[in-house]
Amino acid sequence: MKDNEKIMTESTVRAPKSTTPSTIKAPEDISAIGATIKVTIDGKEIRVPMGTTILNAARMLGINIPTLCHHNDLCISGVCRICVVEVEGMRTLQASCAYPISQPIVVHTHTRKVRQARRHVVDLLLARHYGECYSCVRNNNCELQQLAHEYGVDFYRFGHVDKPTYGRDNSSYAIVRDMDKCILCRRCVRTCIDLQEVGVYEAFERGNQTRIGTFMDNPMAELICINCGQCINRCPTGALHANDPSDAIWAAIDDPTKHVVIQTAPAPRSAIGECFGLPAGTPLTFEMNTAMRYCGFDKVFDTNFSADLTIIEEGTELILRLYKALVKKEPMSLPLFTSCSPGWVKYIEHFYPEMLSHLSSAKSPQQMFGAVIKTYYAELNNIDPADIVTVALMPCTAKKFECNRPEMNSSGFKDIDYGLTTRELAGMFQEAGIDLPNMPKSDFDEPFGTRTGSGVIFGATGGVMESAIRTVYELITGDRIDNLFERARIMPVRGFEGIRYAELPIAKVGPVPDLLKHLIPNWDWLRGATLKVAVAHGTANAKKVLDNIKSGGKLSECHFIEFMACPGGCLGGGGMPIPTNEEIRAARAQAIYAEDEASEVRKSYENPAVVRLYNEFLVDGPCGHKSHKLLHTYYTPRGKKLV
Repeated sequence: MKDNEKIMTESTVRAPKSTTPSTIKAPEDISAIGATIKVTIDGKEIRVPMGTTILNAARMLGINIPTLCHHNDLCISGVCRICVVEVEGMRTLQASCAYPISQPIVVHTHTRKVRQARRHVVDLLLARHYGECYSCVRNNNCELQQLAHEYGVDFYRFGHVDKPTYGRDNSSYAIVRDMDKCILCRRCVRTCIDLQEVGVYEAFERGNQTRIGTFMDNPMAELICINCGQCINRCPTGALHANDPSDAIWAAIDDPTKHVVIQTAPAPRSAIGECFGLPAGTPLTFEMNTAMRYCGFDKVFDTNFSADLTIIEEGTELILRLYKALVKKEPMSLPLFTSCSPGWVKYIEHFYPEMLSHLSSAKSPQQMFGAVIKTYYAELNNIDPADIVTVALMPCTAKKFECNRPEMNSSGFKDIDYGLTTRELAGMFQEAGIDLPNMPKSDFDEPFGTRTGSGVIFGATGGVMESAIRTVYELITGDRIDNLFERARIMPVRGFEGIRYAELPIAKVGPVPDLLKHLIPNWDWLRGATLKVAVAHGTANAKKVLDNIKSGGKLSECHFIEFMACPGGCLGGGGMPIPTNEEIRAARAQAIYAEDEASEVRKSYENPAVVRLYNEFLVDGPCGHKSHKLLHTYYTPRGKKLV
């Protein structure tokens, strides 16, 4: 068994056996599989592996069966019954998503009986669904609304509630719960328990009293929620959505006394086109720049700048920890964990507070940018920092919580004033009457418009690790990373496998570059060493990694590990366009890597804007006194207490 496979199977699965995934992904050549079964669906025949669900078999044939509770990322539930089909020889209709094929069967997907049953299901869901579609955040992108349209539901057959039952929970900086729009599909429950292994939501009561709630019905702000927003991405209705700051941002734009700047992360560029009907992975980087200026933002900057800055600071921190541990024999917390993902940071604060010393003290690119804007940029342009409003366009709902952390004000002001998701920026564009795909192209503003390929790939899982390796390897060896990996593509850390492990031998060392001479006298102590790294995405995989380290497993030997809270990394973030699935995330990743390939500069330490920042402002270098004050932070051991 491969190392990665072993790690993935070492930890126990929290989900009960009855709800673990049982679907089998169709191989390209099913003729090579022994246990295949002939299935006939709507007159079309196919042979499928034993255990394949009717739903998956139908999709292989190109036959659409509607679903609500089903999601490709989640385990089987079978509670909504919208996917029922007629199986010859069976008295009752069967839920196609939960019916594993074990013998030859004949299936009908759209008989009168089936259509009527589905319509009644939709009618019953609408009977307890409160809310006006026109004012709902998911209007025109609601799966329940779409089904009501498809099945011709034009009146409330079983009645309709005319006032809210639960009310709205707006307590969280990141996530709003409106349970009056909940249809009890349990996608949020399975996302939080099975996919992320956090466990904020659960189903309570039975029958028509069933509801989705939280521990002791506490508000979102008082839970162990990590604000990742994965529940939002999988909710079929508007029961869960992000806390939208658009009105406050519009107010700042309309205030002539305010200088409003926006930074844009790489992941939204590969996805925002989906909000305008374009295929996933259609890059609109430069169209987006023009659109944001049209909205009234005074400056449009590239978060890739501060991603490069993060690599310099975090990479230097890694080198310092290794130097102190190996040369000075000082006790150091290794491996070093990345700290770019705020959902991951809050996860370890809650569930593994004893391991917080392993987290890099480097702020995320979002927060570093804010600190630089309200100090260096303010001085450069003679602007009072109190008059600067910083907005961060991010793929992540947890970024909303991060920018409101009390420790994120090292400049004397709040680093980032507002966190804006991809979906919310698309909403602002639509409100302004902007046809984004047809906007003219324009570049980012200086001095923070210079980007590298390393900054771009932060958006994909493994991207932070790849960026760090590109820079650290070259700074240590004095050799080009291109000599080791073709086109600097570090394939061992790329991909969507939940946990990935790689080793990088350091056969030679070069001179210490000027950037680090104030910290490290030479690299001799690294000659012949092997840098061991790992990558994990999704907090369920993070749990496996942390448990492996605590038990003294293979990953405890690592020097550096990248963690991302969201499946797929930032491109699968809780603020990205809905829907999401494996294919969509892969398409977004392809767009990100394509931008990297097209970049003239592909290593963080070669970004001229970053070099200028150290020469003019952070003059004591990476991890120096000034950079540590502005660009580094601390963490809160929260444990399981409700904070």
